[in-house]
Order: sequence, then structure tokens, then C-alpha cells
Amino acid sequence: MVKIAVAGVAGRVSGHIVRAVFNRKGAELVGAFEAPGNPSVGKSLAGVVGLSGAEGVVGDSPEEALAEAQVLIDFTSPASTVKNLKLCAAMGKAAVIGTTGLNEAQKKTLAAQAKKVPVVYAPNMSVGMNLMFKVVSQMAEVLGPDYALEVLEAHHDQKKDAPSGTAVRIIEELCRVRGWDPEQACRHGRVGMTGARTADELGVSVIRGGDIVGDHTVYFIANGERLEFTHRAHNRDTFAQGAVRAALWVVNQEPGLYDMQDVLGLREGKQREQE
Repeated sequence: MVKIAVAGVAGRVSGHIVRAVFNRKGAELVGAFEAPGNPSVGKSLAGVVGLSGAEGVVGDSPEEALAEAQVLIDFTSPASTVKNLKLCAAMGKAAVIGTTGLNEAQKKTLAAQAKKVPVVYAPNMSVGMNLMFKVVSQMAEVLGPDYALEVLEAHHDQKKDAPSGTAVRIIEELCRVRGWDPEQACRHGRVGMTGARTADELGVSVIRGGDIVGDHTVYFIANGERLEFTHRAHNRDTFAQGAVRAALWVVNQEPGLYDMQDVLGLREGKQREQE
């Protein structure tokens, strides 16, 4: 039985994660916490996450939540994630990180902590989306430069970062195949007299509104035909289930920085960066 703690249990995804832990054979929830001052602190966990079988109350001490845990699942905010990961490293606990919007300095800190404990870090924990990462890169490679690349993503109106972390990962995969620098290749939206589309640009469009969980589409456009590859998340359960799957996997790994490609066995040659 893998003992799991969950950070930010009152968050948009974390309640789904708690329910996914309860429904997953081989997983046990041993800790759940929120930031000090959060209105959920001190309330019953069952009431906060909407799960009658959940026992105990929501605490505000990550140290207490992690005391019996083997792994922490964290979908909070960049600053909180970095703080929690440092604690995991100090306590010898593995971590699964689904937080998006980390800056370069925070990513470097994450990589440094992953030298001490095993960490799965992925912008999207969905099994289907992680297969999409692999497939769209293969499509870009096979179709070649005659096919223009465009990325469209849509999320709810409360999402703070744009483009989404998932879209950024898609962009990175496409640019890797084409040999492009994402900073140079991406055209974020188009307005005014932009001129004709160049052969070495990647268009990126963002939609925000309502309660959209997450839609991502990659367009491969040539004269005479167009291919569209779309992933739509119907609810957040898909992210939660993937996160729990990652938690069950990562506790058996050596210290290092992993992603869902490793968890799902999709990485070619099972090569990964250990730095």
C-alpha cells in the first residue's frame, strides 16, 4: 500500500485527487493539508472534497501531513510547490508535481531537489494527453515542413497562465522536431498587418471562458488537406487518476526528475535526464 499526502486539498484539482486515491487499489491517503489561513483548515476533509468516506480534518502543516507518507501529490501554486518540494527532499519523500506556471528559477530548484528524491513533474497528468505529446511529434516529423503548425488551447476563465503548461509542452515537442527555438518560432495571436505566414513559425492561440476544463488542438495544414489532433478533458478526474498512477510508480524509483512519459513507458529507449 503506497501512502500518499495531498497538498492544497481545497484546490480545483486536489479534491479529485483525494477521491482518486480512495478509489485506487494499492493507494492510501495519510495526509491532506492547505495553506495556513485557508478557510478549509480545520474543516472535515469529507466536507471539503465531497467524499463521505474521507476521515479527519484539513490541516495546515505539511510536516504533519508528510510524516507517514511516502509521496506527496502537489497541484498548488509555483511558490507553494517549491516550498513543499524542498520539505519532501529534506524528509526523504517522493513527489508528484502537476503545478503549472513555474518560472525558470523555480524549475531549476525543482531539478535540484530531484537529485535527492524521485520527482514526477508534468504539466498534464492525463494519460491521453501524454500519448498526444508523443503522437503529435511523430506526426510533425512524418508530415514534414510542407505542413504549417498551429496550436489552439482553451481553458476556464479563472486560469492564470497562458498559454497553458500543456500547450507549452506541445509547442516544445513540435519545435524539437522542426529544430526551432520556441521563443523565436511562436506567433502568439495575430492582429493587424502581420504579413504572410512564414514557413518557420508556429501559431499559438488561446481561449478563456466559462468552465472549460482543457481543450488542446494541433493543426497540421498543407495545400489540399488539413489534419487536426484534439484532446478534450471532460472533467478533472483524468488529471487526478494520472497523478495517482504516477504516485504509485515514483515511490519505486531512484532520485531523479521524471515525467509522465517515464511513468507510462512512452520514452524511446527509456532515456531520461538525471541531472
